[in-house]
Amino acid sequence: MKNKIEEILRQVEELTSESLEQLEELRIKFLSKKGIIPSLFNDFKDVAAEDRKEIGMALNELKNKAQDRMTLLKEELSARSTGNDKKIPDLTMPVDFSALGSRHPISIVRRQILDIFARIGFTVSEGPEIENDWHNFSALNFPEEHPARDMQDTFFIDDKAQGKDKIALRTHTSSVQVRVMENTKPPIRTVSPGRVFRNEAISARAHCIFHQVEGLYVDHNVSFADLKQTLYYFVKEFFGEDTKIRFRPSYFPFTEPSAEMDISCMICGGSGCKICKHSGWVEILGCGMVDPQVLENCGINSEEYTGFAFGMGIERTTMLKYQIDDLRLFFENDIRFLKQFEGAF
Repeated sequence: MKNKIEEILRQVEELTSESLEQLEELRIKFLSKKGIIPSLFNDFKDVAAEDRKEIGMALNELKNKAQDRMTLLKEELSARSTGNDKKIPDLTMPVDFSALGSRHPISIVRRQILDIFARIGFTVSEGPEIENDWHNFSALNFPEEHPARDMQDTFFIDDKAQGKDKIALRTHTSSVQVRVMENTKPPIRTVSPGRVFRNEAISARAHCIFHQVEGLYVDHNVSFADLKQTLYYFVKEFFGEDTKIRFRPSYFPFTEPSAEMDISCMICGGSGCKICKHSGWVEILGCGMVDPQVLENCGINSEEYTGFAFGMGIERTTMLKYQIDDLRLFFENDIRFLKQFEGAF
């Protein structure tokens, strides 16, 4: 039987095929249920006990080589067929200018904002969207009783956890600023773009998912005047030289003093609309001097360093930039809306 196996192995190694039909005939001849190789396995029961190990190994090798040979021949036939069918294109035909896609308006504005701040030395920092209580709240001076910790504002992932172990979807990218201050020695000048989540009703002006860009500058002798000039520069570069600006006193747990910055509504021209609540002004960001306690929480000496921080919603900024009156359009993937931004980058 050993000689028979060796003879069939030689035949298998010399197999050739000119077509898939011929290859199928060879497969049936050698590997089908009633083929040559399965028949040898049927005869294996008559082999003497002392020869079974050697013969068994030879049979398995024969079967494997036959299967490998069939696979190789099939691949060669397929490659040969593909090569023969491939046609050389007519080089005299006019070019097919297929329709190009476009960036999402949120991505366009995000890039423009980051480019403006990059010109004055701000680097980009990013962090996780799922945050612990320390980075999202405690390090930023949010007391335990602060309303933002309640379920109506925050999507908690594990509301049974306590203290620093609480995990939630981040409500602002200020958590990235905390991480930067914990791991970077001043001077720090960075912007933190990203997606954030708040449990809010969806309307023309608000959504439960939106995007932010927050900025942070920490160094010796940083003042509120530095903050104002930085933001004046941004608004003039982004919205244009004729944009009107005003600051209003405000409150944030992590800055003191704090302010909100408004610009003249670019949708209604100041005459009043639903976006500016018929006031002629639209708030685009919050800002202020970093609270000394926040610096200390992050391991920075508040007696040696000062800093400012600001944060803006990209959706609100995009609405003003392109005079869009409904924030929900950014999330509906309506091709008629998105096609208007072809060519923008």
